[in-house]
Amino acid sequence: MCGIVGYLGKQQAAPILLDGLAKLEYRGYDSAGVCVYNDGFCVSKTVGRLMNLSSKIDGGAALTGHMGIGHTRWATHGAPSDVNSHPHIATNGKIGIVHNGIIENYLSLKLFLTEHGKTFLSDTDTEVAANLIEYLYEEEGDLLKAVQMAAKQMEGSYALGIMCIDRPNAMLAVKKDSPLIFGFGEGENFIASDVPAILKYTRKVVYLNDGDMVDFTADGATFYNSLGEEVSKTPENITWELSAAEKGGYDHFMLKEIHEQPKALRNTICPRIKDGRVRMDYLTLTEDDLRGIRRIYIVACGSAYYAGYHGKYILEKICRIPVEPMLASEFRYADPILDEHTLVIIISQSGETADTLAALRQANSLGARTLGIVNVVGSAIAKAATDVIYTWAGPEIAVATTKAYSTQLSVLYLLALYMGDLMGTLSTEEYDAMICALQALPEQIEQTLTAEKLAAIKDMAYDCRDNHDVFFIGRNLDNPTCMEGSLKLKEIAYVHSEAYAAGELKHGPISLIEENTLVVAVAGVEELFDKTMSNVKEVKARGANVLGVTTENMAEEICKTVDRCLLVPQTHPLLQPSLNIVPLQVFSYYVALARGCDVDKPRNLAKSVTVE
Repeated sequence: MCGIVGYLGKQQAAPILLDGLAKLEYRGYDSAGVCVYNDGFCVSKTVGRLMNLSSKIDGGAALTGHMGIGHTRWATHGAPSDVNSHPHIATNGKIGIVHNGIIENYLSLKLFLTEHGKTFLSDTDTEVAANLIEYLYEEEGDLLKAVQMAAKQMEGSYALGIMCIDRPNAMLAVKKDSPLIFGFGEGENFIASDVPAILKYTRKVVYLNDGDMVDFTADGATFYNSLGEEVSKTPENITWELSAAEKGGYDHFMLKEIHEQPKALRNTICPRIKDGRVRMDYLTLTEDDLRGIRRIYIVACGSAYYAGYHGKYILEKICRIPVEPMLASEFRYADPILDEHTLVIIISQSGETADTLAALRQANSLGARTLGIVNVVGSAIAKAATDVIYTWAGPEIAVATTKAYSTQLSVLYLLALYMGDLMGTLSTEEYDAMICALQALPEQIEQTLTAEKLAAIKDMAYDCRDNHDVFFIGRNLDNPTCMEGSLKLKEIAYVHSEAYAAGELKHGPISLIEENTLVVAVAGVEELFDKTMSNVKEVKARGANVLGVTTENMAEEICKTVDRCLLVPQTHPLLQPSLNIVPLQVFSYYVALARGCDVDKPRNLAKSVTVE
């Protein structure tokens, strides 16, 4: 969740740290701080937005020095406060660190360190890590060895940027289960949680593996693996432009990313369709492998889970294999039945989601075949899965996902067609129809984002801004669309919102419907349209105000029943969710604006959830 930046070079460090942290604000945070070396550690940190820190240190000018570490914190251990903010300095002032992750055994370590003379000012697990490294350094006299020993003693997840008062021209970084990259510059080097933080300064990066440690100066770097052995690393070249991670004239990243969905889908779909066939030759799954699969699990969190829920309907319909979507946070504790006849599909935008990564590792350990669907190249999930499919959505900055979700859906379509083709479970006519529909999706999404349609949705959203309870109802494929639409409203507009399978209304939820309650009815499954309209009539009979979502060919029918409606183009029935979700994204965006919410950085949320 947190953002880490480290700099060592010839320039003033503090302005670079602030600039890098600004590029990581999308990850979510409640406090920020920097530590710069200048004949000692100079620390400044504050609760609240990064602008508070920048004002406090005059844009970095108040802290001079050529080496430093910076951090944006999302509170886990200890409430948001200046004291609990990072960086943290160890008791004797020898070690300064920033940390992303959670040290799960911090209490036992803290007790041990307290008994050995270390004192603590904060409530954080990070200060424990700083004191542990300092204690071991004082015992061993070798900082590299101390960090390696500390890494073995700390349980949980961490990405650490470490400075030592005795090494004024060198910095260390080490990681486990939390993202960390190293950037190669000219006469300067960097560490960061994500590429945007340093892309202004370098395009040559290394994604550190779990257990990796890097010891670097301004002029070079030495890498070590989890065994402490020196290893060589070949840098990757980042090809996308920094402008891709900037607003580009839009008021918010979320609005920009909603509009980027047609382009993102083209990037995901077009390179994988050649001569009318889905090509995924990089996958190791063979026809024999697929015929041996008895069950598929789709494991994810949040919006990725709802994409996976759609995947259940799509894969079962096309491949005729039982599919069970599961929340990653519940997967490990459900004692799932996994073996070589199980395929576990792991979905994560960042590829670093802690619960999802843990579920993947469990699946691997039990002999299941694993397939990751991720956006970030070189991420932990991409490296750990048997196979990986990248969504190629480009950088997504807004906390509430839009284009990443849409590209995850499109990958599931592609995967289902690829598997169905290998297994022969689709007729030629049906396969060709889906390929044609899939290729047309980007243009159809553009049709849902015309200025006229956006203006209409904005008007509806402003009219609905005072609703305190909203219910989404739909059947079959519309049900997970409702879940995702409901989540968007909760995430960015802070409106209590629930999604229900429409057929479940009379089994309890209808008791919550009262005069002027807003109900959003998604009716994109044409064969179930009449049944969904029956449920709409039930809630309207109890005073509900109903907003309907359906295809343009059903406009006349839906207008007979709902109070107002959002219309989208019609496509192949299995692909319809990709179009239905777009107006719901836009609706949530405008409701949030009408309520005065911070759309891109909603309270209490983080983009990359790297703690369980």
